[in-house]
Amino acid sequence: MGSSVAMEVDDDEYAQLIRRMNPPRVVIDNGSCDNATVIRVHSFNKHGILLEVVQVLTDLNLIITKAYISSDGSWFMDVFNVTDRDGNKVWDKEIISYIQTSLESDACFFPTLRNSVGVMPSKDHTSIELTGTDRPGLLSEICAVLTDLNCNVVKAEVWTHNTRAAAVVHVTDKSTRDAIEDPLRLSTIKELLCNVLKGNNTSRTAKMTVSAGLTHTERRLHQMMFDDRDYERIDMSWEGDEKSRPQVATMDCSEKDYTIVILRSKDRPKLLFDTVCTLTDMQYVVFHGTVHTGSAEAYQEYYIRHVDGLPISSEAERQRVIQCLEAAIERRASEGLELELRTEDRVGLLSDITRIFRENGLRIRRADISTIRGKAVDTFCLSEMSGNPVEAKTIDSLRRQIGPTSLKVKQNPLPPPKPPEAASTTGSLLGNFFKMMLGLLCCRSNH
Repeated sequence: MGSSVAMEVDDDEYAQLIRRMNPPRVVIDNGSCDNATVIRVHSFNKHGILLEVVQVLTDLNLIITKAYISSDGSWFMDVFNVTDRDGNKVWDKEIISYIQTSLESDACFFPTLRNSVGVMPSKDHTSIELTGTDRPGLLSEICAVLTDLNCNVVKAEVWTHNTRAAAVVHVTDKSTRDAIEDPLRLSTIKELLCNVLKGNNTSRTAKMTVSAGLTHTERRLHQMMFDDRDYERIDMSWEGDEKSRPQVATMDCSEKDYTIVILRSKDRPKLLFDTVCTLTDMQYVVFHGTVHTGSAEAYQEYYIRHVDGLPISSEAERQRVIQCLEAAIERRASEGLELELRTEDRVGLLSDITRIFRENGLRIRRADISTIRGKAVDTFCLSEMSGNPVEAKTIDSLRRQIGPTSLKVKQNPLPPPKPPEAASTTGSLLGNFFKMMLGLLCCRSNH
């Protein structure tokens, strides 16, 4: 044990020496591309750096439209084309300064010096992590229990996928608004919440952990669902249009001893973060890669090896990588009505809102709960209990109960259907293009 710790320290000291000799450099260019800001990152190479860079950009709600990745050997060179959420270049000086400061700091380029899930001490709240079997009304029951236990939810994020649910919930004491530290009280919270998570189903384990810290929530949710094996498909049906399901393929590149991974899916914010996060946490290194988005579709191609230096070596490993990347894309991709709630925050608000959803026959697919300067700013992705889109009369009922000025529909639950011929043609073209790319890569790997 002692020798391995010493070796790890030596590795970190060597990495710091190399960094001092070759400090990371970030160039932000608004002149070379007509429709995007170009960000170039140059630094020494270290496992996890790609994820750290992508994480900084996505945390700023920037959209990565293109990316070129190269980290063969000891040097890391990436180029990202980014825009804001409205498709404009990034001109805000504070954001530009933050990107440069963050990507050139030791905190970004020495992730091993911190906890692997980014836990930092915090006295502001207690962080509760939950995993269990998804079912209608689950979040409502969790919120009701927390309210009964005099806990106030200040921030939370909930994901559901493949019959599983995961949540990271930040709570404070209702009276003091401080973190909850009493061991006996935390034990009671854990016992009652685990009972809620288990429900009537004991075939899969429910888990709850408590930490007085702050995690990078989205990365933690990926890790929690991965640990819960949500990638093992239980329900083989696909909730959305079958043509919109992500396509993942792998193949050998024997000349360079890489495994090539190709992903095609509907484009959406944070897609690159989700795939890179999963590859990194599965202990794979991306040596080269390209990402292109356009016409609501995304294409990603990566040349990877495991951290031990070997490409994918068995069919079982290949299938596991495919399943895990599909799950990483699908966790945020559930179809449904997206509602935004903005109102004055109060203790028990989330419990009341989720109860109203349940009483109106709605199921929460995803939720992002936050409190900003005394106001609750919450986003919910909802569907009917059956999985069907939410009807207009149900939305009217929600507005009457919650308040018409507090609710905003962010995504139309009933989009007009595409003409059959157009949809068929589009699907055929996409399928043919995907097959063509696979063929080209097969030829490349054989030469």
